[in-house]
Amino acid sequence: MKKIELVVPCYNEEKCIYLFYEKIKKIFNELKEYDFIITYIDDGSWDHTMDEIKKIIKIDNQQRIQYISFSRNFGKEAAIYAGLSKSTGDYVAVLDADLQHPPELIVPMIKAIEEEGYDCASARRVSRKGEPLFRSALSRGFYYVINKITVIDLVPGSTDYRLMKRSVVEAIVSMNEHERFTKGIYAWVGFKNKWIEYENVERVAGNTKWSIRSLFRYAYSGFLSFATTPLRGIIYLGMIIVLLSVIFAIKIYFNALNTPDSQRTGYASLMILILFLGGVIITILGMIGEYLARIFMEVKNRPIYFARESLLYKNEDKESDRLAEIKM
Repeated sequence: MKKIELVVPCYNEEKCIYLFYEKIKKIFNELKEYDFIITYIDDGSWDHTMDEIKKIIKIDNQQRIQYISFSRNFGKEAAIYAGLSKSTGDYVAVLDADLQHPPELIVPMIKAIEEEGYDCASARRVSRKGEPLFRSALSRGFYYVINKITVIDLVPGSTDYRLMKRSVVEAIVSMNEHERFTKGIYAWVGFKNKWIEYENVERVAGNTKWSIRSLFRYAYSGFLSFATTPLRGIIYLGMIIVLLSVIFAIKIYFNALNTPDSQRTGYASLMILILFLGGVIITILGMIGEYLARIFMEVKNRPIYFARESLLYKNEDKESDRLAEIKM
């Protein structure tokens, strides 16, 4: 019997934990040839998320529920990495605890891998019904811009929800960069992938943890993780400024020849040029600084996360591992 491991990042999802477990159990009751393992990744929750996870462990009592609890909030990207790096299932899926990633899609995902020969299957949201128009517009703009300025090709509406073979998981985990952008990593590693489309689904309980500000930070991180276009663009910007300055100098020269009395102090022109060039230089230095900051964080080689406690059934005797761990 093949095991499908579900990696589920959680941050203050106490209302969703049991509902998610019940939904998964119902689905796998119909998939007789498969068993499941749920690996909850508690991303430093301050509510009763961990209490709910431990309750389910007692209810299930079949060693199908395990967890890693972070020492603080490291972010969803770190949670996904932790789950994938510790996974042992034949197939591994990443999906959210709030059921906005429909667990029912696991069935066609399995079919795509086992019957159609794909290496992985990913969920793609084809509608944003119920989502604010401003947020939908930002999302469309994000996919348009990132596909223009990076080397990756992100499919609009793509999500982190994906079922993968072990080879795909190992490829993703081998990219142990600290500033992670999972959607970009999915696209960069390649492999034969099938898109499974679905309509937008509302949260089953609780509130979203993604504000407009956090989404902007996430998009910005994605740009810097896979785009070198801004650095190359600085070269062209410098060339354009040099060209404009030459044209402006020629214009001033001919004006001085034709109407020498009109060329007085030139104070206004000089200030405009100084302010313009000063702004350009500061912008360029800021862009370079962003990339240097990323290099600085990478060369520190800090752990991606710290686990305060964990319960992982890995050994043959199913002995639980509760040691605090550091994962690079």
